[in-house]
Amino acid sequence: MKIYIKTYGCQMNENDSEVAKYYLEIEGYEITDDEESADIVILNTCVVRKKAEEKFYSAIGEFKKKNKKIGIMGCGADKEKENLFKRGVDFIVGTRAIPRISEAVEYSLKNKKVAFFDDLLDEIDYKKIIKRNSKHHAWITIIYGCNRFCTYCIVPYTRGREKSRKMEDILSEASNLAKTGIKEITYLGQNVDAYGKDLNDGSSLAKLLHKTAEIPQIERIWFLTSYPTDFSLDIAKEISKSNKIGKNIHLPVQHGSNKILKKMNRRYTIEEYKELIKNIREIVPDASITSDIIVGFPDESEEDFLNTVKLVKEIKFERLNLAIYSPREGTIAWKFFQDNVPRIIKTRRMAYLLNLQKEINRALNEKYLEREVEVIVESEGKNGIFYGRDIRNKIIGFNASAEMIGKKVLVKIKKITAGPLYGDIVKLL
Repeated sequence: MKIYIKTYGCQMNENDSEVAKYYLEIEGYEITDDEESADIVILNTCVVRKKAEEKFYSAIGEFKKKNKKIGIMGCGADKEKENLFKRGVDFIVGTRAIPRISEAVEYSLKNKKVAFFDDLLDEIDYKKIIKRNSKHHAWITIIYGCNRFCTYCIVPYTRGREKSRKMEDILSEASNLAKTGIKEITYLGQNVDAYGKDLNDGSSLAKLLHKTAEIPQIERIWFLTSYPTDFSLDIAKEISKSNKIGKNIHLPVQHGSNKILKKMNRRYTIEEYKELIKNIREIVPDASITSDIIVGFPDESEEDFLNTVKLVKEIKFERLNLAIYSPREGTIAWKFFQDNVPRIIKTRRMAYLLNLQKEINRALNEKYLEREVEVIVESEGKNGIFYGRDIRNKIIGFNASAEMIGKKVLVKIKKITAGPLYGDIVKLL
């Protein structure tokens, strides 16, 4: 019996798919990358934005035409629950019920529809889940859920409240992965900085990073995604002391106006955010700060937008993820705020920020010209160029071979763009 898993959305979904594959394989199911030959298709869904939700709804229709049995995982499962049966789905497994994925498949083979939403996170034995999609990099979820309840965000309603894993369990997983050849790990959480606060045993992200850096085989450590009021400067101090922890901090600001931040329920002011960035850069002078911004949130005036522009110019983010606001069913903003910024204005503001960020990216990238940087080879691109990242999370392209994937090389930067950098390998490290 062949099963194909299609993953949408964030890195946590990627990790959840890896966990699901483990539970399916130990029950004898064959995981395939060929959707055509699969008997069962499982869609690991994302509903953070409407477009993402529409993608998996469309996929359900396509796979129904091919007479595939269809299962739903991910945030779409928790958002829509049994309503998905009306679309022809055969089984549903919530984000915290993944250990029951094989059971759900068995029911579907008997033509019985089931939906599981138990919280079975404590039953997952991550020490045994050493098979990863990459041979050199692994996603490791360290905290589930989110307690922040930003008014535009559906995640707290789909992923639930924050729940940290025990530090010894995480470190054991990281050590076991390292023994299989994993050199890079990324710690994941919807609010990764909140890690350990619910455990009441002194655990924290800073302490976890410190302990992980002591694992000899691990060469790079990343973490995603941070929340400004939960980010501890102890994390920055650990970054400054280590040559293993990535000097990239993704710190979503979402907007440059205090009025809009309050409406978003982002529990900080722009002044507090800028002070945090200032403190981080004092501790880690070469830190790469990246961020997220939402354009066109309800009641966003031209003045509010210009405050965002001012912030982007002042901070000079290394990368910006920009999104046009769209109401998500079930959120506070959807229930109580009018989506009153015209689409044409949202699009204009989005285009302006995109162009501004390109200018900033190019200017920042100029500093890399003729520099030699350490890069772990990650993958081959469509153009035959191989790509990897340096310690600041800069994407760098160069000529290499498939045998070099997962290895560390020294690259001299020869070409600058507003996006990736390009260079030549100087030597294998």
